[in-house]
Amino acid sequence: MTAQKLREQSVEELKELLKQGQREQFNLRVQRATGELTNYAQFKKIGREIARIKTILNEIATQGES
Repeated sequence: MTAQKLREQSVEELKELLKQGQREQFNLRVQRATGELTNYAQFKKIGREIARIKTILNEIATQGES
């Protein structure tokens, strides 16, 4: 999901997306450890998605403090 679309989400939706992303990242780690993972590019993709969500959540929190 793009950063622009993420900014349209509510804080609760962003937190849920973050949890889903972290679960997916964990599942990918398990698949890699067991040798089931074939597409290693998914690590980069999900990592960037998590970073986008965290950045937007941080921006929202910072705006609330100002």
